[in-house]
Amino acid sequence: MTPSNASPFQHIVIAAHPQVPEALAEGHKVAAFLKRHGVEAYAGLLYEDELRQRVEEGQADLLIALGGDGTMLRAGHLCAPHGVPVLGINMGHFGFLIEVERSEWPNTLRQLLLGEAWLEERMMLEAHLYRGETLVHRWDVVNEVVVSRGQYVRPIKVTAFVDDLLLARYVADGLIAATPTGSTAYALAAGGPILPPELRNILLMPVAPHLSVDRAVVLSEGSTVTLEVGVTHEAVVSVDGHDPVALEDGDRIHVRANRYPLKFVRFRGRGYFYRNLTSYMNWNPTVGKDTPRPEDR
Repeated sequence: MTPSNASPFQHIVIAAHPQVPEALAEGHKVAAFLKRHGVEAYAGLLYEDELRQRVEEGQADLLIALGGDGTMLRAGHLCAPHGVPVLGINMGHFGFLIEVERSEWPNTLRQLLLGEAWLEERMMLEAHLYRGETLVHRWDVVNEVVVSRGQYVRPIKVTAFVDDLLLARYVADGLIAATPTGSTAYALAAGGPILPPELRNILLMPVAPHLSVDRAVVLSEGSTVTLEVGVTHEAVVSVDGHDPVALEDGDRIHVRANRYPLKFVRFRGRGYFYRNLTSYMNWNPTVGKDTPRPEDR
Protein backbone atom coordinates (compact mmCIF):
# COMPACT_ATOMS: atom_id res chain seq x y z
CA MET A 1 0.00 0.00 0.00
CA THR A 2 1.30 3.47 -0.89
CA PRO A 3 1.54 5.66 2.23
CA SER A 4 -1.18 8.33 2.35
CA ASN A 5 0.76 10.48 4.78
CA ALA A 6 4.02 12.38 5.26
CA SER A 7 5.23 10.44 8.26
CA PRO A 8 8.66 8.77 8.21
CA PHE A 9 7.10 6.01 10.32
CA GLN A 10 5.30 3.49 8.12
CA HIS A 11 5.79 0.29 10.13
CA ILE A 12 4.55 0.78 13.69
CA VAL A 13 4.14 -1.65 16.56
CA ILE A 14 1.87 -0.82 19.47
CA ALA A 15 2.96 -2.39 22.75
CA ALA A 16 0.57 -2.71 25.69
CA HIS A 17 1.75 -3.53 29.19
CA PRO A 18 0.09 -6.83 30.18
CA GLN A 19 -0.78 -5.60 33.67
CA VAL A 20 -2.31 -2.29 32.63
CA PRO A 21 -6.10 -2.65 32.31
CA GLU A 22 -7.56 -1.77 28.90
CA ALA A 23 -4.12 -1.13 27.38
CA LEU A 24 -4.33 -3.89 24.77
CA ALA A 25 -7.87 -2.93 23.73
CA GLU A 26 -6.72 0.67 23.33
CA GLY A 27 -3.73 -0.58 21.36
CA HIS A 28 -5.99 -2.29 18.85
CA LYS A 29 -7.87 1.00 18.40
CA VAL A 30 -4.57 2.76 17.72
CA ALA A 31 -3.59 0.08 15.20
CA ALA A 32 -6.93 0.37 13.40
CA PHE A 33 -6.56 4.15 13.20
CA LEU A 34 -3.09 3.85 11.69
CA LYS A 35 -4.16 1.21 9.18
CA ARG A 36 -6.95 3.49 7.94
CA HIS A 37 -4.23 6.02 7.13
CA GLY A 38 -2.08 3.60 5.17
CA VAL A 39 0.38 2.64 7.91
CA GLU A 40 1.32 -0.96 8.63
CA ALA A 41 0.50 -1.47 12.31
CA TYR A 42 0.61 -4.36 14.75
CA ALA A 43 -0.70 -4.33 18.33
CA GLY A 44 0.30 -6.79 21.02
CA LEU A 45 1.55 -7.18 24.56
CA LEU A 46 4.96 -5.75 25.39
CA TYR A 47 6.47 -9.17 26.16
CA GLU A 48 4.87 -10.95 23.21
CA ASP A 49 7.36 -12.83 21.03
CA GLU A 50 5.98 -11.62 17.69
CA LEU A 51 6.02 -7.97 18.76
CA ARG A 52 9.58 -8.19 20.05
CA GLN A 53 10.65 -10.03 16.90
CA ARG A 54 9.32 -7.23 14.71
CA VAL A 55 11.49 -4.73 16.59
CA GLU A 56 14.58 -6.93 16.74
CA GLU A 57 14.43 -7.90 13.05
CA GLY A 58 14.00 -4.38 11.70
CA GLN A 59 10.31 -4.66 10.85
CA ALA A 60 9.35 -1.63 12.94
CA ASP A 61 10.42 1.99 12.67
CA LEU A 62 8.37 3.18 15.67
CA LEU A 63 7.00 1.63 18.85
CA ILE A 64 4.00 3.17 20.57
CA ALA A 65 3.95 2.17 24.25
CA LEU A 66 0.65 2.14 26.16
CA GLY A 67 1.07 2.29 29.91
CA GLY A 68 2.98 4.46 32.36
CA ASP A 69 6.61 5.33 32.89
CA GLY A 70 7.39 1.71 33.76
CA THR A 71 6.13 0.68 30.34
CA MET A 72 8.31 3.35 28.76
CA LEU A 73 11.37 1.98 30.54
CA ARG A 74 10.68 -1.54 29.31
CA ALA A 75 9.99 -0.31 25.80
CA GLY A 76 13.26 1.60 25.88
CA HIS A 77 15.19 -1.53 26.80
CA LEU A 78 13.66 -3.29 23.80
CA CYS A 79 13.95 -0.50 21.24
CA ALA A 80 17.18 1.38 21.94
CA PRO A 81 19.60 -1.34 20.74
CA HIS A 82 17.79 -1.35 17.39
CA GLY A 83 17.44 2.41 16.96
CA VAL A 84 13.64 2.30 17.13
CA PRO A 85 12.04 5.44 18.64
CA VAL A 86 9.37 5.21 21.32
CA LEU A 87 6.16 7.24 21.67
CA GLY A 88 4.25 6.93 24.93
CA ILE A 89 0.49 7.04 25.47
CA ASN A 90 -0.40 7.34 29.14
CA MET A 91 -2.54 4.54 30.56
CA GLY A 92 -0.99 4.70 34.01
CA HIS A 93 -0.87 7.01 37.01
CA PHE A 94 2.18 9.08 36.24
CA GLY A 95 3.87 9.87 32.96
CA PHE A 96 7.04 11.92 33.31
CA LEU A 97 8.37 10.21 30.16
CA ILE A 98 4.97 9.99 28.46
CA GLU A 99 4.21 12.34 25.58
CA VAL A 100 0.49 11.76 25.00
CA GLU A 101 -2.53 11.40 27.27
CA ARG A 102 -5.03 8.68 26.41
CA SER A 103 -7.71 11.12 25.28
CA GLU A 104 -5.28 12.97 23.01
CA TRP A 105 -3.83 10.22 20.84
CA PRO A 106 -6.10 10.59 17.75
CA ASN A 107 -5.11 14.23 17.29
CA THR A 108 -1.47 13.51 18.12
CA LEU A 109 -1.25 10.66 15.63
CA ARG A 110 -2.68 12.94 12.96
CA GLN A 111 0.26 15.24 13.67
CA LEU A 112 2.59 12.26 13.40
CA LEU A 113 1.15 11.34 10.01
CA LEU A 114 1.73 14.91 8.83
CA GLY A 115 5.38 14.66 9.82
CA GLU A 116 4.98 17.14 12.68
CA ALA A 117 7.23 15.45 15.22
CA TRP A 118 10.85 15.49 16.30
CA LEU A 119 13.18 12.96 17.89
CA GLU A 120 14.73 13.48 21.30
CA GLU A 121 17.82 11.43 22.12
CA ARG A 122 18.62 10.54 25.71
CA MET A 123 21.76 8.96 27.05
CA MET A 124 21.60 5.43 28.35
CA LEU A 125 24.17 3.63 30.46
CA GLU A 126 25.64 0.18 30.29
CA ALA A 127 26.62 -1.65 33.46
CA HIS A 128 28.82 -4.72 33.91
CA LEU A 129 28.99 -6.77 37.10
CA TYR A 130 32.33 -8.51 37.68
CA ARG A 131 33.10 -11.10 40.33
CA GLY A 132 36.85 -11.36 40.26
CA GLU A 133 37.67 -11.50 36.55
CA THR A 134 34.35 -13.10 35.62
CA LEU A 135 31.60 -11.08 33.95
CA VAL A 136 28.46 -12.07 35.85
CA HIS A 137 25.89 -9.74 34.33
CA ARG A 138 25.45 -6.94 31.79
CA TRP A 139 22.61 -4.40 31.64
CA ASP A 140 21.39 -1.56 29.45
CA VAL A 141 20.21 1.25 31.72
CA VAL A 142 17.59 3.93 31.07
CA ASN A 143 17.22 5.39 34.58
CA GLU A 144 19.66 4.10 37.14
CA VAL A 145 21.89 1.45 38.63
CA VAL A 146 21.26 1.06 42.37
CA VAL A 147 23.63 -0.73 44.73
CA SER A 148 21.85 -1.14 48.05
CA ARG A 149 21.45 -3.12 51.22
CA GLY A 150 19.10 -6.07 51.15
CA GLN A 151 16.53 -6.92 53.80
CA TYR A 152 18.90 -6.28 56.71
CA VAL A 153 18.79 -2.74 58.08
CA ARG A 154 22.54 -2.26 57.93
CA PRO A 155 24.50 0.10 55.71
CA ILE A 156 26.83 -1.20 53.05
CA LYS A 157 30.24 0.08 52.01
CA VAL A 158 30.75 1.15 48.41
CA THR A 159 33.99 2.58 47.06
CA ALA A 160 33.53 4.69 43.93
CA PHE A 161 36.25 5.17 41.33
CA VAL A 162 36.05 7.51 38.34
CA ASP A 163 38.31 6.54 35.44
CA ASP A 164 40.22 4.31 37.89
CA LEU A 165 40.83 7.20 40.32
CA LEU A 166 39.37 7.06 43.82
CA LEU A 167 36.38 9.39 44.20
CA ALA A 168 34.84 8.51 47.57
CA ARG A 169 34.09 5.78 50.07
CA TYR A 170 30.41 5.59 50.96
CA VAL A 171 28.76 4.04 53.99
CA ALA A 172 25.06 4.18 53.19
CA ASP A 173 21.87 2.30 52.53
CA GLY A 174 22.72 2.53 48.86
CA LEU A 175 24.38 4.37 46.00
CA ILE A 176 22.65 5.42 42.79
CA ALA A 177 24.35 5.90 39.42
CA ALA A 178 21.76 7.66 37.26
CA THR A 179 21.33 9.08 33.79
CA PRO A 180 19.86 12.58 33.35
CA THR A 181 16.57 10.78 32.65
CA GLY A 182 16.95 8.91 35.93
CA SER A 183 17.67 12.12 37.83
CA THR A 184 13.90 12.66 38.06
CA ALA A 185 13.31 9.14 39.41
CA TYR A 186 14.82 7.43 42.48
CA ALA A 187 17.75 9.86 42.61
CA LEU A 188 15.33 12.76 42.98
CA ALA A 189 13.52 10.98 45.81
CA ALA A 190 16.90 10.57 47.52
CA GLY A 191 17.46 14.34 47.38
CA GLY A 192 19.51 14.56 44.21
CA PRO A 193 19.57 17.34 41.60
CA ILE A 194 17.57 17.36 38.38
CA LEU A 195 19.64 17.17 35.20
CA PRO A 196 18.29 18.33 31.83
CA PRO A 197 17.59 15.30 29.63
CA GLU A 198 19.93 16.37 26.83
CA LEU A 199 23.02 16.10 29.04
CA ARG A 200 25.37 13.10 28.88
CA ASN A 201 26.55 13.06 32.48
CA ILE A 202 26.38 10.37 35.16
CA LEU A 203 24.89 11.35 38.52
CA LEU A 204 26.12 9.63 41.69
CA MET A 205 23.74 9.95 44.64
CA PRO A 206 24.06 8.23 48.04
CA VAL A 207 20.96 6.96 49.83
CA ALA A 208 20.84 7.59 53.59
CA PRO A 209 24.62 8.03 54.01
CA HIS A 210 26.05 7.41 57.49
CA LEU A 211 29.02 9.57 58.49
CA SER A 212 30.26 9.62 54.90
CA VAL A 213 29.90 11.65 51.71
CA ASP A 214 26.33 12.94 51.62
CA ARG A 215 26.29 15.03 48.45
CA ALA A 216 25.50 14.21 44.85
CA VAL A 217 28.33 14.22 42.33
CA VAL A 218 27.76 14.99 38.65
CA LEU A 219 30.50 13.42 36.56
CA SER A 220 31.85 14.76 33.30
CA GLU A 221 30.72 13.32 29.99
CA GLY A 222 32.61 10.18 29.04
CA SER A 223 33.50 9.11 32.58
CA THR A 224 33.58 5.45 33.61
CA VAL A 225 32.45 4.69 37.15
CA THR A 226 33.47 1.62 39.11
CA LEU A 227 31.53 0.73 42.26
CA GLU A 228 33.31 -1.77 44.50
CA VAL A 229 31.14 -3.38 47.15
CA GLY A 230 32.29 -4.27 50.64
CA VAL A 231 29.72 -6.30 52.57
CA THR A 232 29.50 -8.87 55.33
CA HIS A 233 25.75 -9.22 54.91
CA GLU A 234 23.20 -9.01 52.11
CA ALA A 235 23.64 -6.43 49.33
CA VAL A 236 22.03 -6.23 45.91
CA VAL A 237 22.17 -4.37 42.61
CA SER A 238 19.04 -3.40 40.70
CA VAL A 239 18.72 -1.74 37.30
CA ASP A 240 15.68 0.37 36.38
CA GLY A 241 13.64 -1.26 39.14
CA HIS A 242 14.08 -4.80 37.81
CA ASP A 243 14.61 -7.81 40.05
CA PRO A 244 17.71 -7.35 42.22
CA VAL A 245 20.86 -9.43 41.80
CA ALA A 246 22.70 -10.52 44.95
CA LEU A 247 26.21 -9.13 45.45
CA GLU A 248 29.24 -10.59 47.17
CA ASP A 249 32.08 -8.89 48.96
CA GLY A 250 34.51 -7.43 46.43
CA ASP A 251 32.10 -7.39 43.48
CA ARG A 252 32.69 -4.55 41.03
CA ILE A 253 30.13 -2.78 38.86
CA HIS A 254 31.43 -0.76 35.91
CA VAL A 255 29.07 1.96 34.64
CA ARG A 256 29.56 4.11 31.54
CA ALA A 257 27.62 5.78 28.75
CA ASN A 258 25.99 3.35 26.37
CA ARG A 259 26.96 3.28 22.71
CA TYR A 260 23.38 3.88 21.63
CA PRO A 261 20.80 6.41 22.85
CA LEU A 262 17.14 6.03 23.66
CA LYS A 263 14.96 7.94 21.20
CA PHE A 264 11.61 9.49 22.11
CA VAL A 265 9.12 10.98 19.65
CA ARG A 266 8.10 14.48 20.75
CA PHE A 267 5.52 17.00 19.56
CA ARG A 268 5.83 19.77 22.13
CA GLY A 269 8.45 22.50 21.87
CA ARG A 270 12.01 21.65 22.80
CA GLY A 271 11.69 23.56 26.06
CA TYR A 272 8.91 21.27 27.29
CA PHE A 273 11.05 19.79 30.06
CA TYR A 274 11.47 23.11 31.86
CA ARG A 275 7.88 24.24 31.29
CA ASN A 276 6.46 21.07 32.78
CA LEU A 277 8.94 20.42 35.55
CA THR A 278 7.42 22.59 38.27
CA SER A 279 3.90 21.50 37.38
CA TYR A 280 4.80 17.83 37.58
CA MET A 281 6.60 18.32 40.87
CA ASN A 282 3.50 19.97 42.35
CA TRP A 283 1.17 17.28 41.02
CA ASN A 284 1.89 14.02 42.82
CA PRO A 285 -0.67 11.36 41.88
CA THR A 286 0.69 8.90 44.42
CA VAL A 287 -0.83 10.91 47.27
CA GLY A 288 -4.17 11.46 45.59
CA LYS A 289 -4.05 15.21 45.06
CA ASP A 290 -6.87 16.80 43.13
CA THR A 291 -4.49 19.21 41.42
CA PRO A 292 -5.03 19.06 37.65
CA ARG A 293 -2.37 17.51 35.46
CA PRO A 294 0.06 19.98 33.87
CA GLU A 295 -1.39 19.42 30.39
CA ASP A 296 -4.89 20.16 31.70
CA ARG A 297 -3.98 23.65 32.89
